[in-house]
Amino acid sequence: MITADEFARLRRVRQHDPASVAVTLQSRTRRPLVRGDGRLFIVAADHPARGALGVRSDPVAMADRYDLLQRLALALQNPGVDGVLGTPDIIEDLAVLGALDGKVAVGSMNRGGLRGASFELDDRYTAYNVDSMVRSRLDAAKLLVRIGLDDDATARTLEQSARAVTESARAQLPILLEPFVSERVDGRIVNDLSTDAVITSVAIASGLGASSAYSWLKLPVVDDMERVMAATTLPTLLLGGDSDAKPDETYASWASALALPGVHGLVVGRTLLYPHDDDVAKAVGTAASLVHG
Repeated sequence: MITADEFARLRRVRQHDPASVAVTLQSRTRRPLVRGDGRLFIVAADHPARGALGVRSDPVAMADRYDLLQRLALALQNPGVDGVLGTPDIIEDLAVLGALDGKVAVGSMNRGGLRGASFELDDRYTAYNVDSMVRSRLDAAKLLVRIGLDDDATARTLEQSARAVTESARAQLPILLEPFVSERVDGRIVNDLSTDAVITSVAIASGLGASSAYSWLKLPVVDDMERVMAATTLPTLLLGGDSDAKPDETYASWASALALPGVHGLVVGRTLLYPHDDDVAKAVGTAASLVHG
């Protein structure tokens, strides 16, 4: 666990020696994105930057940064966890704390579509860009692609997303695309998790950018995942989301989807960092065994 002294050192670095953050990232021990069994298990923690702090019935579960970092550090101690997905603040905190050595670091890009905002589908790129990820020696990028057919802001999001995919391919930086067909229901954005809608989102996301050579998909587990995976040749990771389903049901759905051709692992955050019984180590261990055996 992270000690009070380590948190104090993190605060001192941020206040008195910000230049050392870049030095720490430059000296971080890296690893190949994919190795060994070819599977990936990434813990996601980019939700707070979009104002999405809630987990199940608690609207501010992720608000305590020190608690979140403790949970992430605990997860990253498991050798079956390959890395973490985060915005610059999260990635840099973990790097200064020494939690990223030998792990995959995935940078989150578009966080401007704040949860609940009138402009939520105008999902601006307010976190990492490709150049900053290359300079920080990150291992992959991630972007959210929400497609609202009745919202004009989607056109800007798609254009910017295509540019990000093109720049990532040019830099030979793998990029995870997380697409959804979305609509506004009673004033809030809801993702359509029907099989046909997910297949449509896959088709749109797969065609973004001037090259798909470095594109991956990050997809929800939905009914008839066989049809979903038949819609793409891109390597795919499964997302967790914020579900009220019983843990055993969630793990069973992941296990079934992980057995499909083209599915190579998990990118899960809140479900494992804030499990129903609050036993992070147990939840992470179960997911790691599903991915790596």
